Amino acid sequence: SQVWIRHWENVIPIFDYPMEIRRVIYTTNAIESLNRSLRKVIKTKAVFPSEDAVFRLMYLAMNNIAKKWNRPIKNW
Repeated sequence: SQVWIRHWENVIPIFDYPMEIRRVIYTTNAIESLNRSLRKVIKTKAVFPSEDAVFRLMYLAMNNIAKKWNRPIKNW
């Protein structure tokens, strides 16, 4: 509770959003799933020749991951 009190000015703006938007913000399962999928792709490569190669791999991986998304957000 002390953390909330110290950072109240950063917490309060979230309550300005409608409940539907807050529900999406609170839902972290989709974000965690995306992160897990990206880590899985990155782990398979030992070394990247450049930073650009990492970005390209992540872009392609995100396109493939996004194709599997088929569940809409409830009450959106």
